[in-house]
Amino acid sequence: MTKKSICDTLRRTCLILAGSLIMAVNLKSFVRTGGLIPGGFNGLTRLIQEISALLWHWEPPFSVINFILNAIPAIISFKFIGKKFTGYSCLMIVVSGILTDIVPSFPMTEDILLISIFGGLINALAISLCLFANATSGGTDFIAIFLSEKYGIDSWNYIFAGNVVILGIAGALFGWDKALYSIIFQYTSTQVLHILYKRYQKQTLIIVTKRPEDVYEAIAEITHHDATLIKGEGCYSKQECDVLYSVVGRDEVNKVVNTVRKTDPQAFVNMIRTENLAGRFYQRPND
Repeated sequence: MTKKSICDTLRRTCLILAGSLIMAVNLKSFVRTGGLIPGGFNGLTRLIQEISALLWHWEPPFSVINFILNAIPAIISFKFIGKKFTGYSCLMIVVSGILTDIVPSFPMTEDILLISIFGGLINALAISLCLFANATSGGTDFIAIFLSEKYGIDSWNYIFAGNVVILGIAGALFGWDKALYSIIFQYTSTQVLHILYKRYQKQTLIIVTKRPEDVYEAIAEITHHDATLIKGEGCYSKQECDVLYSVVGRDEVNKVVNTVRKTDPQAFVNMIRTENLAGRFYQRPND
């Protein structure tokens, strides 16, 4: 192993361990304190625990249920997404599951609204740390990333819709107040995750420039994406101009725009959020 690969392994491992600890503390100190069902496989695990406690007065370990639920998605991830990616993701699942069983609870407040909002924020932070390590917290995250890479879909809102189904079952069994607060928790988590992690979001760049070749080379070097050159004319100046049209990852936008401005200080850049994308688009692969 090279020094660079060792440093990368240490970085990813530290991010995953930090994310696992934050997630475990959040589950014990916010989710359980508020009686919330957080959605996803963690939420499904909590739902199974609650149903078991209701019917048989026994709550199975969080880790055992979570490992079983994640088995099939992990196999799909190993086959279609990446081996190292899946390995680090499984590390997150195992460590966070074990820590959830052994970490003591530290209730900070009994206000259910504060628990829902700040619990959702902390949940997004834990997931983001894992995603920055090029891994996932498992379950529906495996599914979301698979859909994003396979079909170019920003699928987090679809996952949120699936979580609502889980919360609906929880509401019917244990009371709608907790289910509704759980929706606040999950909505907060989803929106904060969109802010913190942007890899699977796309942005369209429309660049008016007098140096199209230099600007295109700068874009291609940073993103490995192509661009379309359109000949135009300024309606006011009546001067000919070149327009570059390109779609890049949202996490690449700032770097691309800064490089474009250095290459052509007079360039005009319009950035448009891209909701859906069909066709060939280079996505940096997971390892």
